[in-house]
Amino acid sequence: MYQVSNLLKAGVHFGHSISKLNPKMKPYILRKNKGIHIIDLYKTIKKLCLSCNYLKKIATSGKVVLFVGTKRQAKNIIAYYAQKINMPYINERWMGGLLTNFSTIQKSISKMNVIEKNKSLGLYNLISKKERLLISRVHSKLKQNLGTVSQLQVLPDCLIIVDINKEKTAVNEALKLGIPIVGIADTNSNPEKINFPIPGNDDNSKSINLILYYISNAIEIGIDLYLKNKNTQNK
Repeated sequence: MYQVSNLLKAGVHFGHSISKLNPKMKPYILRKNKGIHIIDLYKTIKKLCLSCNYLKKIATSGKVVLFVGTKRQAKNIIAYYAQKINMPYINERWMGGLLTNFSTIQKSISKMNVIEKNKSLGLYNLISKKERLLISRVHSKLKQNLGTVSQLQVLPDCLIIVDINKEKTAVNEALKLGIPIVGIADTNSNPEKINFPIPGNDDNSKSINLILYYISNAIEIGIDLYLKNKNTQNK
Protein backbone atom coordinates (compact mmCIF):
# COMPACT_ATOMS: atom_id res chain seq x y z
CA MET A 1 0.00 0.00 0.00
CA TYR A 2 2.72 2.47 0.99
CA GLN A 3 5.37 2.63 -1.73
CA VAL A 4 8.77 4.29 -1.35
CA SER A 5 8.52 5.55 -4.93
CA ASN A 6 5.36 7.54 -4.12
CA LEU A 7 6.95 9.01 -1.00
CA LEU A 8 10.05 9.97 -3.03
CA LYS A 9 7.96 11.70 -5.71
CA ALA A 10 6.19 13.71 -3.01
CA GLY A 11 9.48 14.72 -1.39
CA VAL A 12 8.62 13.16 1.96
CA HIS A 13 12.31 12.32 2.45
CA PHE A 14 13.57 15.91 2.45
CA GLY A 15 14.33 17.12 5.97
CA HIS A 16 15.59 20.48 7.21
CA SER A 17 19.11 21.86 6.99
CA ILE A 18 21.72 20.09 9.10
CA SER A 19 21.94 23.05 11.50
CA LYS A 20 18.26 22.64 12.48
CA LEU A 21 18.51 19.00 13.50
CA ASN A 22 16.75 17.88 16.65
CA PRO A 23 18.99 15.08 18.01
CA LYS A 24 15.87 13.02 18.84
CA MET A 25 15.31 12.58 15.08
CA LYS A 26 18.69 10.92 14.43
CA PRO A 27 17.24 7.36 14.37
CA TYR A 28 15.06 8.36 11.39
CA ILE A 29 17.77 10.00 9.28
CA LEU A 30 19.35 8.08 6.42
CA ARG A 31 22.13 10.47 5.38
CA LYS A 32 23.10 14.05 4.60
CA ASN A 33 22.85 15.57 1.14
CA LYS A 34 23.88 19.11 0.12
CA GLY A 35 23.44 20.49 3.61
CA ILE A 36 20.12 18.86 4.45
CA HIS A 37 19.14 15.64 6.20
CA ILE A 38 17.48 12.86 4.23
CA ILE A 39 14.80 10.89 6.07
CA ASP A 40 14.81 7.09 5.90
CA LEU A 41 11.56 6.38 4.07
CA TYR A 42 11.45 2.75 5.18
CA LYS A 43 11.19 4.01 8.73
CA THR A 44 8.56 6.51 7.57
CA ILE A 45 6.50 3.66 6.14
CA LYS A 46 6.83 1.66 9.34
CA LYS A 47 5.55 4.58 11.43
CA LEU A 48 2.87 5.39 8.87
CA CYS A 49 1.56 1.82 9.10
CA LEU A 50 1.42 2.01 12.90
CA SER A 51 -0.38 5.36 12.76
CA CYS A 52 -2.92 4.27 10.16
CA ASN A 53 -3.67 1.01 11.97
CA TYR A 54 -4.29 2.96 15.17
CA LEU A 55 -6.53 5.53 13.43
CA LYS A 56 -8.50 2.81 11.67
CA LYS A 57 -9.02 1.07 15.01
CA ILE A 58 -10.34 4.12 16.85
CA ALA A 59 -12.52 5.15 13.88
CA THR A 60 -14.05 1.65 13.96
CA SER A 61 -15.11 2.48 17.52
CA GLY A 62 -16.80 5.70 16.43
CA LYS A 63 -14.12 7.96 17.91
CA VAL A 64 -13.62 11.62 16.94
CA VAL A 65 -10.36 12.79 15.35
CA LEU A 66 -9.35 16.45 15.21
CA PHE A 67 -7.12 17.58 12.32
CA VAL A 68 -4.74 20.47 13.08
CA GLY A 69 -2.55 22.39 10.63
CA THR A 70 -2.41 26.17 10.41
CA LYS A 71 0.72 26.70 8.30
CA ARG A 72 0.20 28.00 4.78
CA GLN A 73 1.26 24.76 3.07
CA ALA A 74 -1.17 22.66 5.13
CA LYS A 75 -4.33 24.77 5.57
CA ASN A 76 -6.24 23.76 2.45
CA ILE A 77 -5.08 20.14 2.62
CA ILE A 78 -6.20 19.82 6.26
CA ALA A 79 -9.63 21.25 5.36
CA TYR A 80 -10.04 18.97 2.35
CA TYR A 81 -9.31 15.67 4.08
CA ALA A 82 -11.14 16.53 7.32
CA GLN A 83 -14.27 17.55 5.42
CA LYS A 84 -14.01 14.48 3.21
CA ILE A 85 -14.46 12.20 6.23
CA ASN A 86 -16.63 14.62 8.22
CA MET A 87 -14.16 15.26 11.02
CA PRO A 88 -13.48 18.59 12.78
CA TYR A 89 -10.37 20.58 11.96
CA ILE A 90 -8.38 23.69 12.86
CA ASN A 91 -6.59 25.37 9.96
CA GLU A 92 -6.63 29.06 10.88
CA ARG A 93 -5.54 29.57 14.48
CA TRP A 94 -5.41 27.32 17.50
CA MET A 95 -7.52 28.93 20.22
CA GLY A 96 -5.67 28.56 23.52
CA GLY A 97 -7.65 26.37 25.90
CA LEU A 98 -9.58 24.61 23.14
CA LEU A 99 -8.90 21.30 24.89
CA THR A 100 -7.89 22.23 28.43
CA ASN A 101 -10.78 24.69 28.82
CA PHE A 102 -13.22 22.78 26.67
CA SER A 103 -16.35 23.52 28.74
CA THR A 104 -15.88 27.26 28.14
CA ILE A 105 -15.16 26.69 24.45
CA GLN A 106 -18.37 24.62 24.21
CA LYS A 107 -20.36 27.62 25.46
CA SER A 108 -18.86 29.73 22.69
CA ILE A 109 -19.68 27.04 20.11
CA SER A 110 -23.24 26.90 21.43
CA LYS A 111 -23.53 30.68 21.22
CA MET A 112 -22.33 30.65 17.63
CA ASN A 113 -24.78 27.91 16.68
CA VAL A 114 -27.69 29.79 18.31
CA ILE A 115 -26.84 32.95 16.36
CA GLU A 116 -26.76 30.95 13.11
CA LYS A 117 -30.07 29.26 13.91
CA ASN A 118 -31.80 32.54 14.78
CA LYS A 119 -30.42 34.12 11.64
CA SER A 120 -31.76 31.28 9.47
CA LEU A 121 -35.18 31.70 11.11
CA GLY A 122 -35.18 35.41 10.29
CA LEU A 123 -35.45 36.46 13.94
CA TYR A 124 -32.84 39.19 13.55
CA ASN A 125 -35.09 41.01 11.12
CA LEU A 126 -37.15 42.02 14.15
CA ILE A 127 -34.34 43.94 15.87
CA SER A 128 -32.61 47.22 15.10
CA LYS A 129 -29.84 47.59 12.54
CA LYS A 130 -27.37 48.49 15.31
CA GLU A 131 -28.20 45.30 17.26
CA ARG A 132 -27.87 43.21 14.09
CA LEU A 133 -24.44 44.72 13.45
CA LEU A 134 -23.25 43.89 16.98
CA ILE A 135 -24.50 40.30 16.68
CA SER A 136 -22.87 40.01 13.25
CA ARG A 137 -19.51 41.10 14.67
CA VAL A 138 -19.76 38.60 17.52
CA HIS A 139 -20.67 35.85 15.07
CA SER A 140 -17.80 36.70 12.70
CA LYS A 141 -15.27 36.49 15.53
CA LEU A 142 -16.70 33.20 16.78
CA LYS A 143 -16.81 31.79 13.25
CA GLN A 144 -13.19 32.71 12.62
CA ASN A 145 -12.01 30.99 15.79
CA LEU A 146 -14.44 28.09 16.06
CA GLY A 147 -16.19 27.62 12.74
CA THR A 148 -14.34 24.45 11.83
CA VAL A 149 -14.99 22.77 15.20
CA SER A 150 -18.64 23.74 15.57
CA GLN A 151 -19.64 20.07 15.46
CA LEU A 152 -17.17 19.12 18.21
CA GLN A 153 -19.54 18.09 21.00
CA VAL A 154 -16.97 16.18 23.05
CA LEU A 155 -13.20 16.25 23.45
CA PRO A 156 -11.49 14.58 20.48
CA ASP A 157 -10.08 11.10 20.99
CA CYS A 158 -7.02 11.85 18.89
CA LEU A 159 -5.25 14.78 17.20
CA ILE A 160 -3.63 14.65 13.77
CA ILE A 161 -1.05 17.42 13.54
CA VAL A 162 0.99 18.82 10.68
CA ASP A 163 4.17 20.42 12.09
CA ILE A 164 4.30 19.54 15.78
CA ASN A 165 6.70 22.45 16.36
CA LYS A 166 4.37 25.13 15.01
CA GLU A 167 1.35 23.60 16.75
CA LYS A 168 3.10 23.28 20.11
CA THR A 169 0.11 24.73 22.01
CA ALA A 170 -2.13 22.00 20.61
CA VAL A 171 0.51 19.38 21.40
CA ASN A 172 0.91 20.60 24.99
CA GLU A 173 -2.84 20.70 25.63
CA ALA A 174 -3.31 17.19 24.24
CA LEU A 175 -0.38 15.88 26.31
CA LYS A 176 -1.83 17.46 29.45
CA LEU A 177 -5.13 15.65 28.90
CA GLY A 178 -3.62 12.38 27.70
CA ILE A 179 -5.10 12.69 24.21
CA PRO A 180 -3.03 10.68 21.68
CA ILE A 181 -1.32 12.56 18.86
CA VAL A 182 -0.48 11.42 15.33
CA GLY A 183 1.87 13.92 13.74
CA ILE A 184 4.32 14.53 10.93
CA ALA A 185 7.76 14.82 12.51
CA ASP A 186 10.34 16.68 10.43
CA THR A 187 14.05 16.59 11.28
CA ASN A 188 13.73 19.68 13.49
CA SER A 189 11.06 18.02 15.67
CA ASN A 190 11.06 15.97 18.84
CA PRO A 191 9.25 12.72 17.89
CA GLU A 192 9.23 11.59 21.51
CA LYS A 193 6.68 14.26 22.37
CA ILE A 194 3.89 12.53 20.48
CA ASN A 195 2.44 9.02 20.45
CA PHE A 196 2.60 8.31 16.73
CA PRO A 197 5.31 10.32 14.93
CA ILE A 198 5.54 9.96 11.16
CA PRO A 199 9.04 11.02 9.99
CA GLY A 200 8.56 13.25 6.97
CA ASN A 201 8.72 16.64 5.30
CA ASP A 202 6.14 18.92 6.93
CA ASP A 203 6.94 21.98 4.77
CA ASN A 204 6.07 20.67 1.32
CA SER A 205 2.41 20.54 0.27
CA LYS A 206 2.90 17.37 -1.80
CA SER A 207 4.42 15.57 1.17
CA ILE A 208 1.68 16.74 3.53
CA ASN A 209 -1.00 15.80 1.01
CA LEU A 210 0.30 12.25 0.51
CA ILE A 211 0.62 11.52 4.23
CA LEU A 212 -2.85 12.91 4.96
CA TYR A 213 -4.23 10.92 2.02
CA TYR A 214 -3.05 7.69 3.65
CA ILE A 215 -4.24 8.79 7.08
CA SER A 216 -7.71 9.87 5.95
CA ASN A 217 -8.16 6.64 3.99
CA ALA A 218 -7.46 4.62 7.13
CA ILE A 219 -9.97 6.66 9.10
CA GLU A 220 -12.55 6.36 6.33
CA ILE A 221 -12.22 2.57 6.33
CA GLY A 222 -12.71 2.60 10.11
CA ILE A 223 -15.80 4.81 9.81
CA ASP A 224 -17.32 2.49 7.20
CA LEU A 225 -16.77 -0.49 9.50
CA TYR A 226 -18.30 1.41 12.41
CA LEU A 227 -21.42 2.26 10.40
CA LYS A 228 -21.79 -1.31 9.14
CA ASN A 229 -21.53 -2.69 12.67
CA LYS A 230 -24.02 -0.11 13.88
CA ASN A 231 -26.52 -0.99 11.15
CA THR A 232 -26.12 -4.70 11.87
CA GLN A 233 -26.85 -4.14 15.58
CA ASN A 234 -29.94 -2.09 14.78
CA LYS A 235 -31.47 -4.85 12.66
